[in-house]
Amino acid sequence: MNTPAAYFDSQYARATDPWHLGERWYDRRKYTLTVAALPQARYARAFEPGCSVGVLTELLAARCERLLSTDRITSAVETTARRTAGLEHVSVRQMTVPGQWPQESFDLVVLSELLYYFDSGTRAALLHQSTESLDEGGHLVAVHWNHPVAEHTCTGRDIAAQLDALDGLSSLARYDDPDFTLTVHERRPDPGPVLSPARAEGLV
Repeated sequence: MNTPAAYFDSQYARATDPWHLGERWYDRRKYTLTVAALPQARYARAFEPGCSVGVLTELLAARCERLLSTDRITSAVETTARRTAGLEHVSVRQMTVPGQWPQESFDLVVLSELLYYFDSGTRAALLHQSTESLDEGGHLVAVHWNHPVAEHTCTGRDIAAQLDALDGLSSLARYDDPDFTLTVHERRPDPGPVLSPARAEGLV
């Protein structure tokens, strides 16, 4: 089952940054590697669901013309909005994925420390939406903790395997660490309708 919403509510009720994302070396190093792994220098439209307090958001903003970052927790959205207040090209919204999803398409979707909070069915739905939201040639980046934790349903290596099995994506890069796994996948072009040999040759 999905990690209960009450878990996150209680975490943010105790502290503005309950996981100390702006302080820990693990997170600073992971975020630096995440941004360094982006294949393109600039992205036109990027989406970061589950942005938490916006530490990674700031780094992504430097590589994007437009960036949409979302979280379901009100205080996390407020913290990210304050952190990016001077960045007019960054939009921060309160949104619960995968039930709520933006209508626009993106050339970059970043899923950081998010997917292991969902059960397999919900995670599959979120990955499908992420893939469908990508423009052809767009990039899907995922980075997740590898150690078993009570509130997590899987590890970063499990998520990497699920991504590799998805139709429509090609694996570009992977970094395995004792602590986390980082992957970069690209949206393949739509092959279009499959024609019979006769129709392809213009005989019918």
